[in-house]
Amino acid sequence: MRSEIFPTLGIPETLAAGPGPGNTDHRVLEAFVRTGVADHMQEDVLRGMVECKHMLRQVWGTSNTYTFAVAGTGWSALDTMFSAVMPGDKVVAFVNGTFSGIDGLTLRIKAATPQEHAANPLDPQAASVILIDVPHGQSVTGEMVEAALAAHKPKWAFMAHWETGSGRVNDIQGFSDACLRHDAMGLVDAVSSLGIEDFSIDDFAGVVGWASCPQKGLCCLPLTYAPVSFADAYIASLKASGAYSYVHNPLFEARHWGIVDGQDVEKGTYHRTHSAYAVAAFHEALRLTLQQTLPERAASYAHHEAVLREVVTAMGCTVTSNMTSLLVLNLPPDFAGREMELVQNCRAEGFGIWPTLSAPVQVRIGILNQLTPTAIREIVRRFGDALKVLGAELDDAEIQSILDKHYVQAIAAQ
Repeated sequence: MRSEIFPTLGIPETLAAGPGPGNTDHRVLEAFVRTGVADHMQEDVLRGMVECKHMLRQVWGTSNTYTFAVAGTGWSALDTMFSAVMPGDKVVAFVNGTFSGIDGLTLRIKAATPQEHAANPLDPQAASVILIDVPHGQSVTGEMVEAALAAHKPKWAFMAHWETGSGRVNDIQGFSDACLRHDAMGLVDAVSSLGIEDFSIDDFAGVVGWASCPQKGLCCLPLTYAPVSFADAYIASLKASGAYSYVHNPLFEARHWGIVDGQDVEKGTYHRTHSAYAVAAFHEALRLTLQQTLPERAASYAHHEAVLREVVTAMGCTVTSNMTSLLVLNLPPDFAGREMELVQNCRAEGFGIWPTLSAPVQVRIGILNQLTPTAIREIVRRFGDALKVLGAELDDAEIQSILDKHYVQAIAAQ
């Protein structure tokens, strides 16, 4: 049989304007490309990992020694965090969108008994996991968490900080406070908030485990390192129970980052083959985050999201999200039901917006690493053109006036 040799794969540049991944900063890409071929235990690679570890503690806003990064995407970090959940552990998980829903499935998989796995291998119904379903488009409130933890008294409680499936910010302070009151150990999916919102995890004492990703707020390559941070209470529980994982065992992962028995040591022990290219890119992404500062970046996201929100509202859309990096919206009533058509038209033109992945179908427009007037104007232009293809009649003068009000006047004021 003759082998088929395909042509060289060429992937064109697109404007990634969805919930993530975002467009990687060119300086991060340059750090990736200029890195030399190096053994994964080479001195500079290991030094880079040590520096990443210390920068991550600053980005997270924590003194947790067990702060490091897991090779892979945000799902790798989440799987690492959830590895402490053992079969039969009681868990209360709050679900208000696609991704917290997958987190809930992961928790059922982790907590299910062998019998529960055998009964439904792909969706085990773990009796010890209580899912609190919050309607699409609504946030998890502190009152919801308080009521559920008071009723069920779990060992673990879980919530997403920002849920990109529905574009909602959940009450992290209320979650942490309720965990403290009811002696539950909080676990948080911060995939969509780290590097975008200005917060310090040490301010939330009820949360003992945090997991995030490299491809959203940190704007690094999607497949590099996913940040995690664990409080002492989490590590103590893990040491007492163990974990049914080698690859995503937090204790083994931590050792490779030079964290052993709660202390930074001179040199880590081998756990996996790290990529020198990925270490360099992740290192640069963290440097850029700290150079810009989280308060400055958070303020920039809030400003540009507000501009984009005002413009799409003038186009007749209704925004239902409250994140600063993502708009989740309903199209004008005349075009309801044509969301997927619009999204596919945009993608065909290199404009990567997204639908929601669960009902009701809405449109998601993200601004990850698009924090300039030029970038927002381009997103507005492309989205407006897509609406016009569907037949919308837009007031271009009004749209331009909104953009100028926020951008031209601001430049003039400077």
